Amino acid sequence: MHATPSPPGRALSRLGPALGAAGAVLALWYLLAWSGVVAPGLLPTPGETVAALADSARSGILAADLGASLARAGQGFALGALVGSALGFATGYLPRLSAAVTPVISFLRPIPAIALVPLATAWFGIGETAKRLLIAYAVLLAVWLYVHDGVSRVPVSHLRAARSLGAPLHRRFTEVLLPAAAPALLAALRYGASVALLALVAAELGGADSGLAYRLQVDGQFLRVDRMFAGLLVLGLLGVAVDLVLAAIGRRFVHWSAS
Repeated sequence: MHATPSPPGRALSRLGPALGAAGAVLALWYLLAWSGVVAPGLLPTPGETVAALADSARSGILAADLGASLARAGQGFALGALVGSALGFATGYLPRLSAAVTPVISFLRPIPAIALVPLATAWFGIGETAKRLLIAYAVLLAVWLYVHDGVSRVPVSHLRAARSLGAPLHRRFTEVLLPAAAPALLAALRYGASVALLALVAAELGGADSGLAYRLQVDGQFLRVDRMFAGLLVLGLLGVAVDLVLAAIGRRFVHWSAS
């Protein structure tokens, strides 16, 4: 018989592949930085990147930029996820509504948020409203697709059985439709969170005085590549952290999902 691994052992077995991949990436990064393939000064080493990140943290710039970006991305994500989820459930459940709405969304989905920056700025100015709406737009389209697909795949026989047993609409939704579509909703939220960060970059490039993407633009103008890499590192880590949180919530509340 094989002994059951202890909790630390199970955690290490799950983290092992990720740590190995991270080590390989760091080693390749060091080799590229020292090889001279990229011009000196245009590819900082991991140590130089961490030093630039620490300097930004000590000066308070990182905290201010991170706070501004989190506020924009969080509010835009919340609005887009709420509307996209509600619309996805509606179109997935009502075929006639789907026939009317799906062509419109299919038209909008290929239009990226960055293409709407000039229009949003013209309509709403360079304030926060335009940035949050741009993020909400991108998240809405992404979340709608996953939720609509998940709801439309719920077997009609399940809903008919609940209706034949006398279950009112709200019980059919909470006890049949929502549990069946919950894994798709979780996937939608995880994907929508990554889309929110992508749209954040477009939104902050459209006129901002703070934020992670804004700082990347400023550092790029002065060719501070070490600071640019530090900003990219923060964006990547932020995306990983958000995804881990949403995945943990999914395991807690959607325990029948493989996610």
